[in-house]
Amino acid sequence: MRKIIFFVAFAALSCVSNSQSLGYQNLSLMFSRNDRNGSARFVAMGGAFGAIGGDVTSMIINPAGISVFNGNNASLAFQARNTNYLTTYYNNSLTTEEDFFKVTNAGIVLTFENNFNNKWSKLAMGVNYRISADFEDRFFAKGNSGFSSFDRFPLDTNENPIIYNISEDQELSNYYNGEVSELNFAFSGVYEEKLHVGAGLNFYDISFSQQTILRETNNDGNDNILNSRFYQENFTNGVGFSLSTGFIYKPTNTFRFGLSYQSPTWFTEIIENTNIINNDGFFGDTEIEVSNSDVIYDNTFDGNLPIQELLYKLRTPSKITASTAIIFGKIGLISFDYSTNNYKGLYLSGDDFSQENLFFDNLLRRADAMRFGTEWRINNLSVRGGYVFEQSPFINSISSDNLESYSLGLGYNFGTVKLNLSYRKSNKTDQYDFYPQYNEVEATQLNINNTIITIGFSANI
Repeated sequence: MRKIIFFVAFAALSCVSNSQSLGYQNLSLMFSRNDRNGSARFVAMGGAFGAIGGDVTSMIINPAGISVFNGNNASLAFQARNTNYLTTYYNNSLTTEEDFFKVTNAGIVLTFENNFNNKWSKLAMGVNYRISADFEDRFFAKGNSGFSSFDRFPLDTNENPIIYNISEDQELSNYYNGEVSELNFAFSGVYEEKLHVGAGLNFYDISFSQQTILRETNNDGNDNILNSRFYQENFTNGVGFSLSTGFIYKPTNTFRFGLSYQSPTWFTEIIENTNIINNDGFFGDTEIEVSNSDVIYDNTFDGNLPIQELLYKLRTPSKITASTAIIFGKIGLISFDYSTNNYKGLYLSGDDFSQENLFFDNLLRRADAMRFGTEWRINNLSVRGGYVFEQSPFINSISSDNLESYSLGLGYNFGTVKLNLSYRKSNKTDQYDFYPQYNEVEATQLNINNTIITIGFSANI
């Protein structure tokens, strides 16, 4: 049903009319993604740090949080991720499982006692590096829709060429790589020991690639077989920036309230290089062979490899986060963040993106997210937990398309150095349509499970 709604409204989207690769509307959503990576403590507590602060990564939620530190602090986090894709395409299911490992967060906060103004008792500045969206993934789908998109042999010059319109098998191999990384600079101060105020400047770098291979096997009903291999690739790089500001107010030692705003991210330059360009009638590198001929058709023969470069800009949605926390002295805490992103605010420019921007206006919505976190201390040991719920940005999404994530964690304080460990599990469903130009072919159903272990170190310096 979701596929029908989408293509009735946007059958004219030229960017995907000859492509099984992601279109610009999908790429825009990917580049707006936030994987909630950070320190192991941050991850274990679901990222609910808008009213807590006191963690290097908290500056990405609310820059005011860095002045909660009582001294200088540095943090480093490593992540091991296991991703399991279950693809279902016309009642045929395949499972793809991969493991990934990388440094996902590193930062430092410096605090300064202010002896010149009694009202502003402390100032803080912080720098943090984070992988905000990790694209490295791969999945495979296989089945038979009964529809043949490659039904002729291009080298068949007969007046009545053979038509291979009986589908036997279809298979998609999809590979993603790259990330959106960010570098955050935050400044914060404490006013009369109750109000923490902060501002931040954030710089982003996109590095993304996608390679897809679509294979078809069709026959003509007379035991003649056509095999096709269709390859598309896309390499994208870009830079952008955003601004953030926020405050944390402590009316008592028990309660804290926070509010923060992050501006849209303005990706001022995105450069795409792709082979999705008309090459002898095919929008990608194409090989076709038939059983009744020894000659193989190849539209890249003799170095014929056309590449298209496109330069464009992207504006992602702004975000508002409201937070509260209850602090039980040195024993523990409970925190809650509520944020909202208006995905209708996505906007592409630099080329004719009128259809994509119409897609954002008509099929996307304001998506809300809730994050819960808790931490309890037993001597030098800390026990943590978190829960995250994020709505899908699509108006016509179903409940399983929303993301739910559960996390647990432990921390041990050795004095100057703290060791933290977190375990996070998330699940969501999605679709991938590798025949977007044909309404009669259903999309592949995706069930995506992520298991993430984060190991982190923080030290007072």
